[in-house]
Amino acid sequence: MTSAGRLYLIPTPLGEGLPEAVIPAGTLNRLRTIRHFVVEELRTARRYLSRINIGAPIDSLVFFELNEHTPVTQDLSVCLQPAFEGYPVGLLSEAGAPAVADPGAQLVQLAHECGIEVVPLTGPSSILLALMASGLNGQQFAFAGYLPVKSPERQQCLRQLEKRSVAQHETQIFIETPYRNEALLRDILTVCHPRTQLCIAAGLTQPDAFILTAAVAQWRHCPLPNLKKRPCVFLIMS
Repeated sequence: MTSAGRLYLIPTPLGEGLPEAVIPAGTLNRLRTIRHFVVEELRTARRYLSRINIGAPIDSLVFFELNEHTPVTQDLSVCLQPAFEGYPVGLLSEAGAPAVADPGAQLVQLAHECGIEVVPLTGPSSILLALMASGLNGQQFAFAGYLPVKSPERQQCLRQLEKRSVAQHETQIFIETPYRNEALLRDILTVCHPRTQLCIAAGLTQPDAFILTAAVAQWRHCPLPNLKKRPCVFLIMS
């Protein structure tokens, strides 16, 4: 079966370290056959492809950038032009699984509309890894993505997520830009019920990974982890 004309969704490591430790061999082998890429951040993508020995000079690869700064009016079909011509295209996010809380979802939608086969490859997803390790309800859960930036709106959103958790018996999962992690944690500890379970999963798959689930009341009276500049997933359940 040929790989031509497909859009491959390729997970990337969640941090530093050997890619082979977290990326399956099959994913790496497929990645080494691709020469056209849509990436969230060019420098990160080039560094990652160099580390896995892509099998071609980095400067010979073709890159298209798709991130939060990409104008909504930009014609994304340009990114898929190699696929229209019969070449495989790889979609890489900054870290973890592409197209989940990630601008790449727009490209995946367009590929479906254009009749281009979409092929997700296996690799790390911080959201599922955090849920697996949390001990919270893995049968019913919801991913809320990024919460509002301003504290009053964020606190209101947290109250709504907590109410939904109670009503649906559902784990609520959300993330934040690393430099706002500590502000988000303060709001969680301010507004959530003392008995609500809170899991903090930071630096997943890294040597200094931190994962702990405890009641909000316990978090309020124990030393808090240093979350500055660390990729982090938060989970609550009431």
